Amino acid sequence: MNEALRPLGREQNEARFTALLEALRANAAQRDLAGGHAAAEKQRIADAGLLTLAVPREFGGQFGKDGVRWSDIYATIRALARVDSALAHLLGFQCLQVASVELWGNAAQRSNWLQGTVEQRWWWGNAVNPIDTRLVAQPDKEGGWRLHGKKGFCSGTYGSQMMTVSAHDPATGSPVFAVVPTTRAGITVHDDWDPIGQRQTDSGTVSFENVAVRAAEVLQRPDTPRATLRTLVSQGVLTNLFVGLAEGALEEARAYVLANGRPWVNSGVQHVADDPFLQQRFGEMRVQSLAAAVLADRAGALLDAAWDEGEALVTATRAEVSLAISEAKIVAHRAALQGGEQLFEACGARATGAALAFDRFWRNARVHTLHDPLDYRLRDVGRFTLLREVPQPTLYT
Repeated sequence: MNEALRPLGREQNEARFTALLEALRANAAQRDLAGGHAAAEKQRIADAGLLTLAVPREFGGQFGKDGVRWSDIYATIRALARVDSALAHLLGFQCLQVASVELWGNAAQRSNWLQGTVEQRWWWGNAVNPIDTRLVAQPDKEGGWRLHGKKGFCSGTYGSQMMTVSAHDPATGSPVFAVVPTTRAGITVHDDWDPIGQRQTDSGTVSFENVAVRAAEVLQRPDTPRATLRTLVSQGVLTNLFVGLAEGALEEARAYVLANGRPWVNSGVQHVADDPFLQQRFGEMRVQSLAAAVLADRAGALLDAAWDEGEALVTATRAEVSLAISEAKIVAHRAALQGGEQLFEACGARATGAALAFDRFWRNARVHTLHDPLDYRLRDVGRFTLLREVPQPTLYT
């Protein structure tokens, strides 16, 4: 293996990651206001060696029992999300697409694409959303497929080199999963992502016009508990993103209050940090974010153990992980939204200055939490609590 690709030691990795966080923090507010594609920041993430976190060590990456685990990846995503949840999302989905190849690819596909990720430093995009059936797959004479149509919410596809894609097969009603180069003829990645939050996730639309998918590029999703871990990996990414948003809002609020806060006229204290009501508000924010972090850590540890089971993983163990992730995501969902709102209660009117972009914490949380209705996740937890019915594998559980 090229020595330049060899993972650095722990201290070197930590130094590079700390430098990355500081660089992202320095212009996070400005980039959020501007939106668009964060090419320079994505290059910093690549230069920090983070693109191969989920690539198994046998292919030159960092993932494995003696290396990086999912709990480590989630901790990295959480730390990034404190500073910039859009870029944390991109890194999380990079790891998710790598996991898709690991879980659904055959030996040749895994060797080709995972080793390629290390050697070519590929960014992976995502056009996998089976609920969106606008993209249609038609079989061709060579045993492959032709793709026609569009996909939305294609996070990370703009600026990527490889992408995972799912298309609807009208003949069977089932999805067809594949990996293709983003630059393949007929693929157009549209720069049309313009939401209120998560503005630099490049989650726009991708059009496919008679795009060829070779037989060797089709992923065969096994009907096994292990194959369904992809869903849990993705839900773990979002859970830790929410935790990071809650923690980031708390950190920003504390720094702002200590530097700029003034006691309320009726508080009877000379220093803002001595205000008992402000102390109570920060106490609430910490308890909410800490509870979310603890549950997320618990879920990550259970996912690590389930992943280690390999093909021996059983349905009951998979269901335990699913339930733990749901429990963590519910609390993290609430903590992120409430933390983004409570930041302003703590910091006061001057904190609404547009240049500060403090509202990005709430906006980013609001955009993501709408993709997975909280009520249905609470229903699953309630069913287990009352009836001991475990969640069944779906696109979200």
